[in-house]
Amino acid sequence: MPGDASTGTFLQGLERGLAVIRAFSAAAPSLTLSEVARAVGITPATARRILLTLEELGYVRSENRRFSLTPRVLALGWAYLSSLDLGELAGPFMDELSAKTRESCSIATLDLPDIVYVARVPTSRIMTVALGVGARLPAYPTSMGRVLLAGLPDGALTAYLATLQAESLTDRTLTAPEDLRAAVIQARADGYALVDQELELGLRSIAAPIRDSRGRVIAALNVSAHASRSTSTSLCEEFLPHLQQAAQQITTALTHRGHF
Repeated sequence: MPGDASTGTFLQGLERGLAVIRAFSAAAPSLTLSEVARAVGITPATARRILLTLEELGYVRSENRRFSLTPRVLALGWAYLSSLDLGELAGPFMDELSAKTRESCSIATLDLPDIVYVARVPTSRIMTVALGVGARLPAYPTSMGRVLLAGLPDGALTAYLATLQAESLTDRTLTAPEDLRAAVIQARADGYALVDQELELGLRSIAAPIRDSRGRVIAALNVSAHASRSTSTSLCEEFLPHLQQAAQQITTALTHRGHF
């Protein structure tokens, strides 16, 4: 940024320090002092001062004259994530999940008796109802709803089921309170929920919880697919590991966000 340098607002030392951090990568996880100097285009003396400063601050460690980053550098990224809302924070993880599964994925929160969509990555139109951020669906026939209901205390779940007037949206929809309770309890035990064409014929979905720093379920992440492209077995065997990984990544990001 040469233009800023002329005004005296550009800090070259900071720019070089960040460049040193960026010199490390998966292909070059550890570097010697001279390798850092060459990669950044600075003198060995300057590289030494920067590396020793980063080491003192805990961002770099040295062993046998080689330097490598420490986990503390993640704090630089988490500080950015802490400024994002849930949809923005989860976006990259959802994009990756959708790319791996080649299916739509969504995040919803609970606002009884409904779930509310807060983020969505669509790949194709698989429902007759158009869904977007802010859309609502009843909690009881949805995979995200059951994961969110599973996160409720038993008393709150009992109160919800006592007042629920469940409709048979398809011939597969669970409507009896005792059946819904069993499905929610099973989701709580399994750590995920799978719904097979209960919301709409031809639609299968599987969801996993997103938790806060205290372990409370605050949202749910799902993958939805048309029944012609998936079976319940394939959702569990092929999609669930990717889904749970993404949900854990979002949970971890939220946990670190609470540290700033």
